[in-house]
Amino acid sequence: MEIAILESGPISVVAIRGSVDGLTAGDLSDAVGAQVRAGRIRLVADFAGVEYISSAGLRALLGALKDARQQGGDFRLAAIRPDVQRVLDLSGFTSILKAFATVEAAVGSFVG
Repeated sequence: MEIAILESGPISVVAIRGSVDGLTAGDLSDAVGAQVRAGRIRLVADFAGVEYISSAGLRALLGALKDARQQGGDFRLAAIRPDVQRVLDLSGFTSILKAFATVEAAVGSFVG
């Protein structure tokens, strides 16, 4: 898995490529945690490059959401592939996390 952090004004876009699973979920938690500790609490996860997510990955998403919201921010998803969307739907995560069709829409949702 590869993670790149891009800043769009006060919003951090976490661009993820590859699988978010038991081997990589900790890296995602670390990357998001570092952003929250730095005061960047408005986060968008760009899922366009995520091919697979496991239960460990789902736990990492939940932790990221909890960390951001405890500081008054939010963690939102964008550009989710259909296979990953299905996992999120079946696990009920789409009722917990806000998801958007594009990164631009997710970033804009913080402003509007």
